[in-house]
Amino acid sequence: MANEDRNPQTTSAFRPEITRRLPDLPGSPLRNPPSTDVGDSSKKLVVGQDIVLNGQITACDQLVVQGRVEAALENSKSIEISETGYFKGSAVIEEATISGQFEGNLTVRGELTVKAKGRIEGEVRYGKLCVESGGQIIGTIEALPAGGTGVVGIAPAPTGGDDN
Repeated sequence: MANEDRNPQTTSAFRPEITRRLPDLPGSPLRNPPSTDVGDSSKKLVVGQDIVLNGQITACDQLVVQGRVEAALENSKSIEISETGYFKGSAVIEEATISGQFEGNLTVRGELTVKAKGRIEGEVRYGKLCVESGGQIIGTIEALPAGGTGVVGIAPAPTGGDDN
């Protein structure tokens, strides 16, 4: 090296070791898996902030929307729409957390959480509901038949009786 050419006596005492960074390749045996995902074989789709996705999404365990999605979401477990996220279309899922905007038909068999900056426009059906102060639901809203699931936030409309 260049240091060895100048003065061998001063460089012989100092030999820096440069640690080489291993590539972050999925499935690489040299890479340590994150501790939170050990044994987790879920199928997760993240739509980044500047990404636009159109179409149909099926068999996705978790959809995270940070950008814009116009799609039909089916056979999925959960959706999370961040504050920068926008989803337009229909979704039938187990649970949802809305911090951004959702427009269309949303059916959540489990818990639907609308965060303070979240906004839903359209038809909403839910098993359990939690709406933070500032969260908005505009359109029709209906509780699914309860199978032992309580309702938090907004009570379902009474069935039968007077319209007053």
